[in-house]
Amino acid sequence: MKRLDRFENSRFVGYKKNMKVYDCDNDEQFSKLTAMMDNLDYIKLNLIQSFSPDSIDEAKNRGFKPA
Repeated sequence: MKRLDRFENSRFVGYKKNMKVYDCDNDEQFSKLTAMMDNLDYIKLNLIQSFSPDSIDEAKNRGFKPA
């Protein structure tokens, strides 16, 4: 199970540049997410959002679409 640094406890992570939510437990989606963020300090630029509760439904409530 791969997760982003500082988001180790979040399965669903939203990328604010494209307003899509990615499932970090899905290898294909996780690799797409990390490829987009290569060479960017996503924490400093505030590009990543986690959700509470950590669910796809909560991500949709906040305007994100599934990847």
